[in-house]
Amino acid sequence: MDQVTPAPFSTADFRARFAAQPDAHAGDDFGDHRFNPGHPRLTQAKPLRDAAVLIPVVDHQGDATVLLTKRAEKLRSHSGQVAFPGGTIDATDPNPEAAALRETFEEIGLGEDRIEIIGRMPDYVAGSGYRIAPVLGIVRPGFQLTLNTEEVDAAFEVPLRFLMDPANHKRDSRMWNDLEWFFYDMPYGDRRIWGVTAGIIRTLYERLYA
Repeated sequence: MDQVTPAPFSTADFRARFAAQPDAHAGDDFGDHRFNPGHPRLTQAKPLRDAAVLIPVVDHQGDATVLLTKRAEKLRSHSGQVAFPGGTIDATDPNPEAAALRETFEEIGLGEDRIEIIGRMPDYVAGSGYRIAPVLGIVRPGFQLTLNTEEVDAAFEVPLRFLMDPANHKRDSRMWNDLEWFFYDMPYGDRRIWGVTAGIIRTLYERLYA
């Protein structure tokens, strides 16, 4: 019996692409420095802080989506920006996967009973001083979210096929201490996906879809 090829941008296709990676979270050096080699912002004396985010791929059969959040405007840092659920890895977290699941539940009320962790992508080093472990999860649809309004203003889904289309990966920049800082920018409707979040999405594209 012939094997059926999964539909492009379905969760079945996503799983197959990830499974084809021999060691998906190791090897390549990803981070803001790839766009900004030698930038003073990246030569910090402080050690990098470890963090984890969940890349929640929602299983809508033929057309998967990615669940993203809009950080609360009241936050001191990165307020109003689009982000993956996640945060700093605590000493009580046994691994990045546990940290990503804990933060996801704390931020948007999505429980681990609806999330299947399938692995991790390479760590992403952010100019803000974090080493971020992107954890991949397949999310069973039909969930109801409870947003922590101290941290999150909104949650929304973006088609995986949009995020994995390099035509939607724009190059942009802003000034930082009178020096230009470059990043990816992926506008989607009235949402602006940029910076570290867009950089991690680009990593996902390069590892699985390029």
